[in-house]
Amino acid sequence: MSDRAGAGLPDGYRLVTIAAEPDLWDPLDVLCSSVWPEFMLHDPIANGYWDRLRTEWPAFQLAMVDETGRVVAGANSAPLSWNGTDAGLPDGWDDQFERSIADAGAGRPAEALGALQIVVARDRRGRGLSAVILEAMRRSATEAGLGSVIACVRPTDKARYPLMSFDDYITWTRPDGLPFDPWMRVHSRLGARIVRASPKSMEIAAPVDKWREWTGLEFPVSGPYVAEGALVPLQIDLAAGRGVYYDPNVWMVHTVA
Repeated sequence: MSDRAGAGLPDGYRLVTIAAEPDLWDPLDVLCSSVWPEFMLHDPIANGYWDRLRTEWPAFQLAMVDETGRVVAGANSAPLSWNGTDAGLPDGWDDQFERSIADAGAGRPAEALGALQIVVARDRRGRGLSAVILEAMRRSATEAGLGSVIACVRPTDKARYPLMSFDDYITWTRPDGLPFDPWMRVHSRLGARIVRASPKSMEIAAPVDKWREWTGLEFPVSGPYVAEGALVPLQIDLAAGRGVYYDPNVWMVHTVA
């Protein structure tokens, strides 16, 4: 998929790969950084390997460009070996990314495409662009001969219910039977099935002063704190001088071929 209009794209929009237009990598990165809570930008696995996406798998990095040339949405993914069983799925987002890197280094053949993120600019949300780019990711997998897209999905609305059980939240449904969470719903509408929760999908640990900087919160005592954008409470340990946040995700699997 070097450059195509893409089903559902607004007039004048383009959906291209970084392989086709390498100069879009930097503006895509800027967009990605702008839509996440600050603390989510400090996962050591993501920061350690992110540039490998551009050099090793540019054909799987997608940028959506509007009629002015601005990158308004994007998607990142990397292939990995997967035996096709639910038990064989990675532990979470961090483990998935590490597996892709390890598989590439060992020369192991890939059977699945691992979704890493899909982002849409804040001023372009609510227009169905996330579904368009998710479908494009699925199509990329098919064109590469991969049978599945595996996604450790971050339920977007869970941040509105940070004290609710994550296991319970991902089972919530609407009257029509679709998932309550809008991002899970997009995946479900495109045929993904819910497999299981990944309660410690991503680990972000840092000194307390960094958490103050990232969240704007003060931490008078040790314990759990609700940070804006977090899906579950952040745990602060003043004696250790550290805070740890585990971002919970839910595994959803698309069969595409």
